[in-house]
Amino acid sequence: MKKLVLAIIITTTFAACGNRQDTVVIPAIDTAAILRNAAILEQARVKATQDSLTIVRNATLAERQRNENNVVKRRTTTTRNNNTGTSETPTSSGAGTETNKKQGWSKAATNAAIGAGAGGIAGALIDKGKGRGTVIGAAVGAGAGYIIGRKADVKSGRVVKTTTVTTTNP
Repeated sequence: MKKLVLAIIITTTFAACGNRQDTVVIPAIDTAAILRNAAILEQARVKATQDSLTIVRNATLAERQRNENNVVKRRTTTTRNNNTGTSETPTSSGAGTETNKKQGWSKAATNAAIGAGAGGIAGALIDKGKGRGTVIGAAVGAGAGYIIGRKADVKSGRVVKTTTVTTTNP
């Protein structure tokens, strides 16, 4: 009886663990069609990019032509008044001579130099002697000094700022 039970158990075990293979259905993938579709999509993307670039280029050219036809560019010029006259020769009556004096530094240059020095010292003190503060302070001071001096030069007449404004054609 023991042998019969043992034989049934072994037979059932082998039957349960059989070599039966499950069949898996793998769908066929058409890689050629995928590659064709990818190529078509890439061509469409390139064409769309080229079309948008053409539209932008044409719009830019049209805008340039409108600007060239309608507006003359504004021109701002800055000139210096240099007294380049000739000196007078002394007369017998003892009148003094008038000579062209060298004007020296402008207010803008003078104030920029003073501002750079003061800003450099202040920057060094604030940043506790590190070079970074000195450089930043000098740059800020020079800029502020130049702006203030430039206004003084314009006000005194050393620098004449002229602006030409043109109108547009409708």
